[in-house]
Amino acid sequence: MHNTTHPGTALSFATVPTRTIRAAGVDFAYRELGPATGVPLVLLTHLAATLDNWDPRVVDGLAAGRRVIAFDNRGVGATTGAPASTIEDMARDAVAFVRALGFDRVDLLGLSMGGMIAQVIAVTDPSLVRKLILAGTGPAGGVGIDRITWVSNAAVLRGILTFSDPKTTLFFTRTANGKRAAREFLARIAERTVDRDAKITTRAYRAQLAAVHDWGTRPAADLSKITQPVLVANGEHDAMIPTENSIDLSRRLPDAELVLYPDAGHAGIFQHHRQFVTTALEFLAR
Repeated sequence: MHNTTHPGTALSFATVPTRTIRAAGVDFAYRELGPATGVPLVLLTHLAATLDNWDPRVVDGLAAGRRVIAFDNRGVGATTGAPASTIEDMARDAVAFVRALGFDRVDLLGLSMGGMIAQVIAVTDPSLVRKLILAGTGPAGGVGIDRITWVSNAAVLRGILTFSDPKTTLFFTRTANGKRAAREFLARIAERTVDRDAKITTRAYRAQLAAVHDWGTRPAADLSKITQPVLVANGEHDAMIPTENSIDLSRRLPDAELVLYPDAGHAGIFQHHRQFVTTALEFLAR
């Protein structure tokens, strides 16, 4: 059921209600805020993420100027169905979700795995995509992406042993600045107190790891097919998807610009959320 609450009535991502809409045989859970006009900006999540993993400062900042829509992938959080285990399947689901909402043109912001999904959508459904923001991600066959299972599982184990969140080491640098940024980020994503999303299941996490690993083991993709304007963003020291992938994307995409944040990692757009929001809104408005 597509609720009719006006998207602009919610004050922030921490309080906006979660809605559902039926598409491709499943009920997609999503949250939407910002003005009800203009080309919507659809957010595509990172590995193991639910709706509650988006930094509210980034979403609220973007929603000050744009209609912003975040959703849970199939079988993740409050979205029903069996989790997808390929990037292509996730891309098909995302397209079905966007079309079910009645949109025929959107901008995409894909973080990490979401950036892989965004690249596929830009090729399979080019008329649907106006502009792309690819953050903390890389091309198919990109350097080091095939190691994500090992890197991710090691961080999860380290987190269990040290009673800390794995995102601390996966998403941020180990400098004093990076550690502080990690603490601040974890506090921000805990700001939502009502209607929090269900955590990702082990089954869904494994399916996503398989999808990302497969992406990393492919032959190099032909990025010349992605002709939309692209903003590529990352931290200078990404431990999950090495930053050289962002540099590689910006060189190989026909119409791309690159922004790298100092003393920042995989979640550079969260750590430097003020600068990122300003840059992103300017890029989208151009």
